[in-house]
Amino acid sequence: MEGLGRLPKVVAFGGGHGLSASLTALRRVTDHLTAVVTVADDGGSSGRLRRELGCLPPGDLRMALAALCSDDQEGRTWASVLQSRFTGEGTLAGHAIGNLLIAGLWQQLGDPVAGLDMVADLLRTRGRVLPMSSIPLEIEADVLGLDATTPDELSTLRGQATIASSAGTVQAVRLIPQGPPACREVIEAVMDADSVVLGPGSWFTSVIPHLLVPDLARAITTTSARRVLVLNIAPADETDGFTASRHIELLAEHAPNLRLDVVIADDGFAGSDIHLERYAASLGARLVVADIGVRGGSPRHDTNRLASVFSEVLAL
Repeated sequence: MEGLGRLPKVVAFGGGHGLSASLTALRRVTDHLTAVVTVADDGGSSGRLRRELGCLPPGDLRMALAALCSDDQEGRTWASVLQSRFTGEGTLAGHAIGNLLIAGLWQQLGDPVAGLDMVADLLRTRGRVLPMSSIPLEIEADVLGLDATTPDELSTLRGQATIASSAGTVQAVRLIPQGPPACREVIEAVMDADSVVLGPGSWFTSVIPHLLVPDLARAITTTSARRVLVLNIAPADETDGFTASRHIELLAEHAPNLRLDVVIADDGFAGSDIHLERYAASLGARLVVADIGVRGGSPRHDTNRLASVFSEVLAL
C-alpha cells in the first residue's frame, strides 16, 4: 500500500458489535472507509424511536460512528457520549444519547444520509456511515424447534429482537418488505471500492440481510472489488452449534450468485472444521486462518490482530 501511495477504499457491511470490531480494525489499515449498517433493529432504544418517529433504527448506525471516532481525547470523549444512556425511570431512560442526536437530525433535515454525514463531521470520524436501505425494514425467519413437542416443525418469527432471542434454530431469513430499495450512496461506494468486507456479526440479522436487498446484492456480486468474508470467532446465539463451513453455506443459500475472494477465520474455529477450506473454495475464496481472538476465552475478535490480517489481505 505504501509503495503505491494510497490506501485502499473499503466498504464494510454488518451491524452491532460485529461491525464495530471490524471498523476498529479496518481504521488502522485505511482512512477510506464506508460502513454499511443494517436497518432492521426493533429492540431497545432503537425500536422505541423507530415506533414513535417512524425513522430508521439509529442504534447500529450510532455504534459504527463511535467506532470511527478519532483517537484523540476529543474523539474518545465523543465516542463515550454517543454510547452513554440516560438513567432513571423517566421517558428518556434507556435511550442512548447518540440515538437521540441522530434521530433529531433526521427529523430536522429529512434526509438520513445527510444527518449521518453531519454527525460524522461533528465527530471527525475516519470514514462514512450509511444505512443499507433508505427505509426501516423487518426480518422474518423460519425457525426450527420452537415447540419441544414438535421439534421438526418450522415456525415463523418476525422482528430482529425476537429472532435473536429465539430458542429455536434459524433456518432462513427474509426482509419485509421484500425487495427494499438500497441506499444510493451505498451502491456508489461498493462499485468504487477496492475491497468489500462482510462480517463478523450476528449471521442472520446483521450479515445476511445485506444480501437480501436486490440492488445491493447485485452490486456486491458484480463489483470489481475484492470480496472478503470475516467469520465469527465461534458460533453463538443465532448460529449456536453451527460449524464454520455451515456459516458459508448459509450465505450461499441466501445469495446463490455470491462469490468471495478471501475468507478470514480464527484458528480455533477453523481448526474444528475439516470442510472449511473446501466450502470457501466453492465460492472462489482462499482461506486465511489466523489467531484473531481475544485472550481469556471471550468469543470476540482482537482488533489489533484482525487489523494485521486486514493489512495483508486488503493490500493494493
